[in-house]
Amino acid sequence: MSPVTRGWFNRSRDSDTLNGAAEKSAGRTHAVLATFVENRPAVGGVVVVVFAVLFCFVGPLIYHTNQLATNLPAALQAPSASHLLGTDSSGYDELGRLMLGGQSTIEVGLAAALLAGFLGTAWGTTAGYLGGFVDDIMMRFVDALMAIPALIILLIVATVTTPSIPLLIVAIGGISWLNTARLVRSETLSLRTLEYVEASRVVGSRARRVITSHIVPNVMGTVVVQITFSVADSILLLAGLKDLSVIH
Repeated sequence: MSPVTRGWFNRSRDSDTLNGAAEKSAGRTHAVLATFVENRPAVGGVVVVVFAVLFCFVGPLIYHTNQLATNLPAALQAPSASHLLGTDSSGYDELGRLMLGGQSTIEVGLAAALLAGFLGTAWGTTAGYLGGFVDDIMMRFVDALMAIPALIILLIVATVTTPSIPLLIVAIGGISWLNTARLVRSETLSLRTLEYVEASRVVGSRARRVITSHIVPNVMGTVVVQITFSVADSILLLAGLKDLSVIH
């Protein structure tokens, strides 16, 4: 084979390899989306979360209010065309306050829920797929953490440190992944016995590849639903800290 022909052959082979990898990646993405769309609670949860995000972040761009200066003459007004939900005791527009207050709450709640979803998925699929002694150790660790009330952990963190949005995200997300891990692990125990998973193991696929290619796409519906619940739970935990005057 001439050098020119050999070079063309190598480029063609590399191109086929890249195309094959792209097709596999697209196939996995399509499988995840298909599983998600079939799960109606997951779709409904995402719709609610998207609406809340649009309300808090896009709403102020459409409904302009002054949330910096008090306006005592306009205090405690009833709902009207200029103030759709009326005003509070300081003259602030109530609807504008909801939008502004919701921004930081959504940021913490959504980011913490996504972090919890990622941690729970990684932990649960690993424990369920490996099984045996590793599964026992990993899940006993989860049980031990679940025995400690989440609010107590957050109070300790908020007391010994200076609360900030990134810290709250890490703290809330770091204690909210436990239920996700248990649910994902339960589904993984069933999925790992399916024929296509067994076939992938027989041909020599590594555990990481089997988990990312076959297990994770099939548990994403459960994970997305759990993430929507985690958003609400994270917001409630944040509200509890505010009620206790730990954060402002």
